[in-house]
Amino acid sequence: MAGTADTSVEDGDGIRTFPFPVGLSVGGVGIQVGPMGTGRTWHADAPLERVHRIDFHIVLLFTGGPVRHMVDFAEYEASAGDVLWIRPGQVHRFSKTSEYRGTVLAMQPGFLPRATVEATGLYRYDLPPLLHPDEAQSAGLRAALAHLQHEYDDLATATLPLSLHTSVLRHSLTVFLLRLAHLAASSAEAARRQADTTFTLFREAVERDFPTNHSVSAYADALGYSRRTLVRAVRAATGETPKGFIDKRVVLEAKRLLAHTELPIGRVGAAVGFPDPANFSKFFHQHTELTPAAFRAELR
Repeated sequence: MAGTADTSVEDGDGIRTFPFPVGLSVGGVGIQVGPMGTGRTWHADAPLERVHRIDFHIVLLFTGGPVRHMVDFAEYEASAGDVLWIRPGQVHRFSKTSEYRGTVLAMQPGFLPRATVEATGLYRYDLPPLLHPDEAQSAGLRAALAHLQHEYDDLATATLPLSLHTSVLRHSLTVFLLRLAHLAASSAEAARRQADTTFTLFREAVERDFPTNHSVSAYADALGYSRRTLVRAVRAATGETPKGFIDKRVVLEAKRLLAHTELPIGRVGAAVGFPDPANFSKFFHQHTELTPAAFRAELR
């Protein structure tokens, strides 16, 4: 897929965007299907290991692994049977050290009609790039992709008029993408349910332990999650970080005690995990812009 003229565009941020290499497609159609392999690139001046964008879709169905691939600041690790779906405009980079094995599909925007684009969620950037189909889903995807590749390869033999063959390709591509879209949507729903479960367990742990535990890492370890998993789950549920969630709970309890009890301020601090009154005062002021004494005075 190398050897095209330089028609890339450099964004204001210096990231180059490369167009779909339509001149390298069989029959000049808006898709390409073929094996992954070394030396395969979207453009002669677009080394795969450099960060870049493309203005078309790439779907990689892996038969080997592990393969590490960066998409929009996140590193994904794919194994045999996994699918990686990179959408137009996403910044990505291939790994120098990974061997890519499997089938790659490239799709030019506009190749499919709008109704199909909407039905297949081609521009659902909220869906995860890396998908892990189960055995049945994987078999369906492989069969649909194999049929699509057969139709694409058959273009070279011209068994049908090009216009008719292009129509067949669109229908075959739609079958594959409908399966892929269902997988992506169900994966997102499963991830949401898992995130809900993770956040619920975290919330319960914070409610129980916040007087003595303000450490995100300690909560993650106790719950058996990575810190990154916990951050994703809490952010999805609340829009804030786990540390922010813990601190808000600590501040709320401190306000309750300051407003509704006669406990000395030092005792209030100790009750929410600050044995040193100075540290408690600094923490409280940082989150409320008031000292504990000033907050209490405002309510009296």
